[in-house]
Formats: sequence, C-alpha cells, structure tokens
Amino acid sequence: MAKVVLKLEDDVSTDVIYPGRYMATVLPSETPKYAFADHAVFNEKLNQGKIPAGSILVAGLNFGCGSSREQAASCLQGHGLIVLAKSFSRIFMQNAVNVGLRVAVVSELEAKEGDELELAPNRVTNRTSSRDFAIQVLPKAYREIMEGGGLIAHARKKLLERTHRTS
Repeated sequence: MAKVVLKLEDDVSTDVIYPGRYMATVLPSETPKYAFADHAVFNEKLNQGKIPAGSILVAGLNFGCGSSREQAASCLQGHGLIVLAKSFSRIFMQNAVNVGLRVAVVSELEAKEGDELELAPNRVTNRTSSRDFAIQVLPKAYREIMEGGGLIAHARKKLLERTHRTS
C-alpha cells in the first residue's frame, strides 16, 4: 500500500514538474532535486527524504503536457514516485517508459492527499474510501521496459540475453 502525497489537477505541464530554468541540469542523478521546484513545500519534503519511494502522485487529464523534456520524468523517477493520472501527454508517457518511471492511466480515479492506495496490475483500490478503479493496461512492450528499469536497462538486458544464447 502507498500513500497519495500530492494531488494535482488537469494539464500539469512539464514546466511545473521540472522548471525550464533547470534545463542545463540533465544528469538523472541531479534532476530529482528540482522536481516541483516551484512547489516549495513539496520539493523540500522530497529533497529531505520525507517522502518515501513508492509514494503516489495523483493527477487529472493530460499530465506532462508542454515540452518534451525528459527531465520531467527522470526527476520523478529519481525519487521513486509513482504517477497515477486520468491521462498523460503522449511525449511524457514515452519519456516515463524510457526512464522507467512507474505510471498508470486510471481514468476514473478518485483520491486525495493522504489516501492509502493499493496497486494491482489492472486496478487501484483506494483503501481510504473503499473504492476500486480500473487501470488502463499499457502495451506489453511499455510494461516490460518500465519494469526493466527503463529503455537503456531493458535493451542492455535483452542484448546480454541474446549474447548468452549465442555463445
């Protein structure tokens, strides 16, 4: 079970998630400190380790709209956060998969900050309200890449498997 640590509305842009003034910082080891930098209280909690990995951000429609900056996904992944949204922008979704950020589309989700959620492969149970919500199952390739730690880790694993089979 995981706690909802931030509830967001529709159309949260990548500039809210990772402000453009930090675009010179691209290393995945450095981007997490700028996650939601303009949301000072939340950013401080993240950077002080007061929000445990596996905590959940809940958002409305079109999460990650705006620019194509990969840092918006990598800064969240660097904190081990999970994002549940009613929908994601196409580019943000691809970036999330590429960096191994755990995301799920839950179009009917109702949850608020502090709610305890239980995640299963095809549903979310809000233990606080005793309600279940269907997860839109992502394509198998997306799931494998995310579960494998992102595109680079997944590709490396596949190459090693292929190398061991042929040797």
